[in-house]
Amino acid sequence: MATTTATQQAAPASPGPLKRIILIALIAIIAAGAAGAGVWFFMSKRAPAAALADAGPAPVAAPLFFPLESMTVNLQSDDGQPHFLRIGLTLKLGDAAAQQQLTDHMPEVRSRILLALSNKHPEELAPLEGKRALAEELKTLIEQPTDKGTAPIHVQDVLFTEFVVQ
Repeated sequence: MATTTATQQAAPASPGPLKRIILIALIAIIAAGAAGAGVWFFMSKRAPAAALADAGPAPVAAPLFFPLESMTVNLQSDDGQPHFLRIGLTLKLGDAAAQQQLTDHMPEVRSRILLALSNKHPEELAPLEGKRALAEELKTLIEQPTDKGTAPIHVQDVLFTEFVVQ
């Protein structure tokens, strides 16, 4: 009898082949479901952001402000008394290339501005419309090409940071 108990203990109970197939199929289904859920989760997070980006306008690049040193100029006078203009300007530019071009030709640009300002009368500059007209005139003056054959400098706006007439 000792032999019969030894044979029963030596043979372990093995699961049937049907149980193995079911277990493998169940693991595969769970893995596929998890992968699908992960793809859906990450794609649903990106879809609204992409839809918002397509719906709205593209963000505009921030303008570049280029301050000029303050200038003091003698103004034209009909009454015989000296009149002065102290002016500070900041130029609103579209890109860094315009800033570099202005920096390279700054003595010429300042000379143009000073010559234009010294030809003004205090009465012209006193009203608001006179200041607006001056800003447009300076913009046109600054945008003129410094060298023949070069592209003009594009200035979006001329802003006054200091404006004192005496």
